[in-house]
Amino acid sequence: MAMTTGGGGGFSSDINVTPMIDILLVLLIIFMVIVPVTPKGLDALVPQPPKNPQQQQQPNDRTIVVQVLYRAGQAPAYKINETDVSHAELLSKLTDIYANRAERVMFVKGDDDVDWRYVADVIDIGHAANVDHIGLMTPKILAGQ
Repeated sequence: MAMTTGGGGGFSSDINVTPMIDILLVLLIIFMVIVPVTPKGLDALVPQPPKNPQQQQQPNDRTIVVQVLYRAGQAPAYKINETDVSHAELLSKLTDIYANRAERVMFVKGDDDVDWRYVADVIDIGHAANVDHIGLMTPKILAGQ
C-alpha cells in the first residue's frame, strides 16, 4: 500500500472526496424540497356514527341512493330510492334530480355478488350527471359481532 508523506512539495493526484459529498447532500436537500407532496387517489367521505346511539335517525328526503341489485346470469337491476330504473334512463333521471339541487351528494349501494364494474359504471354516470360527491354504502356493522 502506497502512502504519501508530507515532505514533497509537488502536486498530488488523489481525489478529494469531501466537496463531492457536500454537493451530493445539497442536491439531496434541494430535491426533497422541490418534490411536491400531494396525496394520490380519490377523496373519500367517511360516514360518522351518531353522537347519541339511542336517537332514531329520521330518513332524509334529500338523500339519493342508487342501488345496484344482483340478478343471476343477467345484467343488474338499478333503483333510485326504491324506484326501479333501467340502465338506459339512469343518466336522465339523475340529471333531472340534480338539476335544481345545491347539495349534490349521491350514495351508491351494490349487492355483495354484483360485479364491481357495474358499481363503477354508476359512479361514472353520477359524475356525468354533475354529482359533486359520491359515497359508497357498505353493510351495517353491528356492535358485538
